[in-house]
Amino acid sequence: MEAFLVSTGVVALGEMGDKTQLLAIVLAAAFRKPLPIIAGIFVATIVNHAAAGAVGGWVAAALGPDVLRWVIGVSFLLMAGWMLIPDKLDDTNLQSRSRLGVFGTTVVAFFLAEMGDKTQIATVALAARYADVVPVVLGTTLGMMISNVPAVLVGDKVARKISMNVVHAIAAAIFGVLGVLTLLNVGKLF
Repeated sequence: MEAFLVSTGVVALGEMGDKTQLLAIVLAAAFRKPLPIIAGIFVATIVNHAAAGAVGGWVAAALGPDVLRWVIGVSFLLMAGWMLIPDKLDDTNLQSRSRLGVFGTTVVAFFLAEMGDKTQIATVALAARYADVVPVVLGTTLGMMISNVPAVLVGDKVARKISMNVVHAIAAAIFGVLGVLTLLNVGKLF
């Protein structure tokens, strides 16, 4: 349960103001069909994070526990720093993808936008930290949905009212604490 809850919280906060959340707003404004967009986000996220979780599980098995502890700890600290750098939405060409329909466009756009993104890398690190990959993938997917569904439903109206700097600072602090605790080899506090 710990892996699920930590993964959900870290990704929900980490996703705030992320390029994929901005993409959700753009898709909602472009297509004005929230249900296929939400379904597309879910499918793209579960596939992307399942692959990231598998990589994290492989990394955990391939490295010894001491090396793994340092790799994960440093990764979390790097993620803390990265969280403080605001994302910008990359140039997306929705017109060329529109022949895929709203659902297909969302799946392709989200899957590609998540490649190498903060939340995908966080999923790899979390899956390497926790022995059971399934709760990590389910948690990170839920975190993505918690962050992106409101973005689809109410778009930039809410985004204008939430200080992204505060959200990013909280997410950075969580990653920082996780990194320090991992490096100090503190047991399961989270």
